[in-house]
Amino acid sequence: MNSDGSVNKYKARLVVKGYAQMFGVDFSETFTPVARMDTIRMLLALAAQKGWTLHQMDVKSTFLNGYLEEEIFVEQPEGFFVAGQENQVYQLKKALYGLKQAPRSWYSRIDAYLQNLGFIRSLSESTLYVKGAEGQILVVSLYVDDLLITGSCREQIDKFKEEMKSAFEMIDLGGMTFFLGMQIFQKQNEIFLCQHKYAKEILKKFNMEQCKPTTTPMNQKERFCKEDGAGKVDEKLYRSLIGCLMYLTATRPDIMHAVSLLSRYMHCASEIHFQAAKRILRYIKGTADYGIKFSQVGEFNLHGYSDSDWAGNIDDMRSTSGYCFSFGSGVFS
Repeated sequence: MNSDGSVNKYKARLVVKGYAQMFGVDFSETFTPVARMDTIRMLLALAAQKGWTLHQMDVKSTFLNGYLEEEIFVEQPEGFFVAGQENQVYQLKKALYGLKQAPRSWYSRIDAYLQNLGFIRSLSESTLYVKGAEGQILVVSLYVDDLLITGSCREQIDKFKEEMKSAFEMIDLGGMTFFLGMQIFQKQNEIFLCQHKYAKEILKKFNMEQCKPTTTPMNQKERFCKEDGAGKVDEKLYRSLIGCLMYLTATRPDIMHAVSLLSRYMHCASEIHFQAAKRILRYIKGTADYGIKFSQVGEFNLHGYSDSDWAGNIDDMRSTSGYCFSFGSGVFS
């Protein structure tokens, strides 16, 4: 889908029944790293400060690029049997969608390729790669099949794109405009990201499109507990609402505290918790266009703030800590 909800393209995939795989026989390790949202936001802050443009590339049929280390056999697909050899099977050389190790096989392939090109992988973020040459810098962040590319030299970026296209089937999406549900607007020394479309979808999903907006996401003096005497609500509905709100915090740090508090009561949600969650939706109704703006500042220094309430949790008397970090403009963590 495009950022406006229209259809971009249709996809079809051949999918393996990965649930039939046995650990130690058909697969071993399945873990694969993905970029943290903090890292992506930090990259946006850096690009805005330096005046760099963010580019995006997408890998076609990502998992088909991963080479398998295990011996895996699959039946011939229905409707595509080879005449006279219907009882035979295929041995896979590359991964297919559905295999448990498919993401890891792809990451191993792209990781080796980027390091062969001279990139250095970050020690603290396994999906962030940096390459320095002739006084220029090139930065690549990997999120499964999406590559975010930025740097100080446009020629180096174009050269890197050609190198990627020579090794993989790639789609050059040009300047970054839509990523993981986030809308990104790039100007000279300024980047704004928001989830306006996603916020509208949440309001529609929970029938809050016509609700009355409120000016704050949470009552300042409100305190929650597990057993508050109120009636219980549908846990599935409550979890779905909190899950949607948690993803919205990617560009809305103003609701992070309220959503984090309410996420403690996923297994014992009451009417009081549900009403507090609906108040956040009412706040979003009036602030759907809000987001994070990263812009160039005079002193590009790391600023961090933290605070904690004292024994604020009624149930176990634990404290709730909060923190935020920025480079002088928008908060990235």
